[in-house]
Amino acid sequence: MNYRQDKYGNNISILGYGCMRFTQNMGRIDLNKAEKEIMAAYEVGVNYYDTAYVYPGSEAALGEILERNHIRDKVYIATKLPHYLIRSRERLETLFQEQLKRLRTDHVDYYLMHMLTDVDTWERLKGLGVDEWLAEKKASGQIRQVGFSYHGNTDMFCKLVNAYDWEFCQIQYNYMDEHSQAGRRGLHYANEKGLPVVIMEPLRGGRLVNNLPDSAKRIFAEYPVSRTPAQWALRWLWNQPEVTCVLSGMNTLEMVQDNCNTAATVSAGELGEPEQEMLARVVKAINEKMKVGCTGCGYCMPCPKGVDIPGTFAAYNRRHTEGKGRALVEYAMCTAFRKTSAAASNCIGCGKCEQHCPQHIEIRHHLKQAQKELEIPLYRVARKAVEKLKLFG
Repeated sequence: MNYRQDKYGNNISILGYGCMRFTQNMGRIDLNKAEKEIMAAYEVGVNYYDTAYVYPGSEAALGEILERNHIRDKVYIATKLPHYLIRSRERLETLFQEQLKRLRTDHVDYYLMHMLTDVDTWERLKGLGVDEWLAEKKASGQIRQVGFSYHGNTDMFCKLVNAYDWEFCQIQYNYMDEHSQAGRRGLHYANEKGLPVVIMEPLRGGRLVNNLPDSAKRIFAEYPVSRTPAQWALRWLWNQPEVTCVLSGMNTLEMVQDNCNTAATVSAGELGEPEQEMLARVVKAINEKMKVGCTGCGYCMPCPKGVDIPGTFAAYNRRHTEGKGRALVEYAMCTAFRKTSAAASNCIGCGKCEQHCPQHIEIRHHLKQAQKELEIPLYRVARKAVEKLKLFG
């Protein structure tokens, strides 16, 4: 296993275990199966285990497995505060103590604000005293390091990086999301600020393995170096020294073994121009069904009405390259689950964005089309629920 260091020099395995996708059996986590997989990863050096309060049964399963194998103090636990459920400082404490109980531990090594969407949301939490509460928990040793996980555009990510003295962060990043979400620019910005970066969705929930078009599969198959799509995707990430740890939701022993083997044989900067060119052709093959040629550069931003234009187009393209479900989830996270809506329907057609687009995209036209396909009744219901319950405000 290879390791990279966190902000304080601790060695973190470059492969982290994402605990959201444990195998379910009759609606419950198959604990024995999960234990075999976790221990297989642990035995070859994986020491970072990521869970969250809202992953059903995950914290409790992880806590039990670590306890009965007597390895709690030999690994790092990362879990997340569901800040969208917090309305008081007292609730902060109640949920945190519940997490400690589930995890069967007296401390959390890496504690994240889960899906922190914007600076306004962070300011609301500060108004409830979250910064003082975190300081107390750190002083007591119950929380060792504080970070945040993020889905959204690059500009807001950079603002959040500057909003608090974070010690790490977690972003969605892969060779298809190089210039969307926080993107490469966000990765480098966090690194310049001294923040270790943990990567989620390295395979886009398996879609960069299971949903590849035949043309992309052929490019991989014909390349002189024989590797699986998953191995190429992970190596693309670990090729970048700014990436600290890559999470994988491993739920088979074969997946654990393959990913661990890859993590033991990589190094930053190993991919040369031929490999990068090959992966660029894969991206082009995947993008053949894209509706909008948006590169996510952000020159169209900020929108006077707050529309997340790159985020909208990323979800719109995903709708046509990967299917409806994940696209709708991504669009909701980027536009609805925040204090101020960033939806395409906010567009008033002023055209300011088009004046700055280096791709000369007819942004207003495509926003209307994206609105039709993404702002379906379910989306509107979700947005109303966010506003009524103030889930992120």
